[in-house]
Amino acid sequence: MNIQVAVLCDAATQDSSEKLNILGAFDTIYAPQLPGVHPQCAVALRVTFMSGDEGDRKLNLNFVNADGRSIMPPIDIPVAVVLPEDAHLLTRNFVINFQGLTFAEAGLYSVDVRLDDKSYASIPLSVRMLPRPSV
Repeated sequence: MNIQVAVLCDAATQDSSEKLNILGAFDTIYAPQLPGVHPQCAVALRVTFMSGDEGDRKLNLNFVNADGRSIMPPIDIPVAVVLPEDAHLLTRNFVINFQGLTFAEAGLYSVDVRLDDKSYASIPLSVRMLPRPSV
């Protein structure tokens, strides 16, 4: 398996020709107050599977703080990998939407991406306080 794209963004879609469309990739959120709530975002993944990857798999996403503690329940996505007879690889897009993410404190967070309990990517996120205007 090869992860071609792993990004946190404002939104993502897959069109009818299976192209992954990403809008507003980011790695920092500025919160006016804490705890802060980010209204909506998405994780966009583009994953290539090879012949040795065939079978029933489990994709897992876990949103964690700097201490490795989950800030929400992990997400498990069953993935059936079946390559067509005439293909050497299969590419799939995954768009996972999040609403109302709550961040208790400023600091570093990440979305950890695993397949069958093996880590493949970690998408970093920094949550910072919005600078206060000087008076």
